[in-house]
Amino acid sequence: MARILGTACFVGYLRPAPGTWGSLFALPLAWLLHVIGGFPLLAVAAAAYFAAALWATARMTAGGADHDPSEIVADEVVGQWIALFPLSYAAWDRGIDILAMWPGWVAAFLLFRLFDIWKPWLVGWADRRGDALGVMLDDVIAGVFAAVGVLALAALAHGVLMR
Repeated sequence: MARILGTACFVGYLRPAPGTWGSLFALPLAWLLHVIGGFPLLAVAAAAYFAAALWATARMTAGGADHDPSEIVADEVVGQWIALFPLSYAAWDRGIDILAMWPGWVAAFLLFRLFDIWKPWLVGWADRRGDALGVMLDDVIAGVFAAVGVLALAALAHGVLMR
C-alpha cells in the first residue's frame, strides 16, 4: 500500500523526470475532484493525500540512505493540487467551467515545477530536513508559492491587461 500511495499508482517509476510525470498525473485528478465536489473536495483530498503520502514516504524511506527517492511522487501530486487551489476556488465560487481557465492551469503547472526544481528559500529549507516530512513539505511550499504566482498572474491579466 505504501508503494502504491508513494509512487502515485506507480507513476513515479516513469522516466525521465518522474516528478514532472507526477505533476502531470495530478492535473486530471484535480479536474475530476473539482468536477465532483468543487474546491472543498479538492482541498479535503489534498489534505487526506498529504497524510497518506507522509505515511507512505516514511515507510518507503525507512532504513534507506536516500531520504527522497525519485519514485516517490505523491508529494508532487499534493503540491500540484495546492498550486491549482486558486483556480478551483474561483471556478467553484463563480460557477465557471474550470477548463475555461486553461491559462491558469499552464501557469500553475509551470510555476510549481519551477519552484519544485529550483527550491528557493523555504522550499529548500524543507527539502534539507532529510526526513519524510521534509519530502512532503518542500512540495507543499512549492505549491503555495505557485498558487501565489497564479494569483499574481491572474491579477495582472484581469486587473491590468483587461483595462
